[in-house]
Amino acid sequence: MYKLYSMQRSGNSYKVRLALALLETPHRVVEIDILKGESRTPEFLARNPRGQVPLLEIEDGHYLAESNAILWYLANDTPLRPGDRLGRAEALQWMFFEQHALEPNIGAAYFWLALVRGGRDLQTHALDDWMERGYAALQVMENHLKSHDYFAAGQLTAADIALYGYTHVADQCDFELAGFPAIRTWLRRIEQTPRFVAMNGRPADTPATA
Repeated sequence: MYKLYSMQRSGNSYKVRLALALLETPHRVVEIDILKGESRTPEFLARNPRGQVPLLEIEDGHYLAESNAILWYLANDTPLRPGDRLGRAEALQWMFFEQHALEPNIGAAYFWLALVRGGRDLQTHALDDWMERGYAALQVMENHLKSHDYFAAGQLTAADIALYGYTHVADQCDFELAGFPAIRTWLRRIEQTPRFVAMNGRPADTPATA
């Protein structure tokens, strides 16, 4: 059984928990609070020298880091990874977009404004750039979703899960989604997927351990 080191309110961690839930993949969750330094202990750094979550323990002594790498691994031989070469490339294209355009802006704003006490005052110098670049990323997504239900291969893929992770909490860090109707429709579409689990929940049959 997989063991997932995860932080409940981390968008990157949530992506992996959501994929595991949608795929009904047995796993155990180990909660790591990065705000308390739990990812910087010698024990955790021995598993992931970068000191980050999510981290997937595939088997004893074998760990996989980086949320989108974990998503791609879990999606293998499932409907979340398109079967054709172009579809797979399209999914990866949007997963790279998520890490380069969405997560560094909306993800960073969410972390500092929604999770870190006093974070707004600490990051005043960065807010304008996050907002400008975050809105630019949302507009790219909106333009695509005006004519597509999903981001790749005409179906729900790992790319949608990657992009959903931080887009669905954008309104918690000053981003206004009212002007992005296609995105809001897509968010509801993801949330209506069978076996969907919200960020603050977990499937009933998934045990958590400390």
